[in-house]
Amino acid sequence: MNINEDPRHPLPPFTAETAAQKVRVAEDGWNSRNSQKVSLAYTVGSVWRNRSEFLTGRKAIVEFLEEKWEKESDYRLIKELWAFTENKIAVRFAYEWQNKEGQWFRSYGNENWEFDESGYMQKRLASINDLPISEKERKFHWPQGRRPDEHSSLSELGL
Repeated sequence: MNINEDPRHPLPPFTAETAAQKVRVAEDGWNSRNSQKVSLAYTVGSVWRNRSEFLTGRKAIVEFLEEKWEKESDYRLIKELWAFTENKIAVRFAYEWQNKEGQWFRSYGNENWEFDESGYMQKRLASINDLPISEKERKFHWPQGRRPDEHSSLSELGL
């Protein structure tokens, strides 16, 4: 439990509706590219595996995200609910970004999330693969920030 912090709704146990809401809130946070804001969705001692990196705690999360978004410009992400249980959610996602040399990538992955009773993520396990793409192959074209509600989902895009 996160002492002295308000609950982060929706709370477990999840339903299909509340799990989907949790996924969209997470997507919106990551698309903000605000590492401090994003870190507040996680427990103080949250444990991550991101690709082959292992992190613990909000400070490490902030540092990781700042480095990530320094390298990955024009970042746009879509997350989609895959499955859920009482306090766990499985997500698939794709994001597009450009490196400093101008090469575009679409990164595909899956995340497994575990939440505490206050709705904070206490564990995040992410597997991610990067695919170089041309600018013409890009599918995520909204202005930087939150994905518009009317934008296609991963399934609708065939991803």
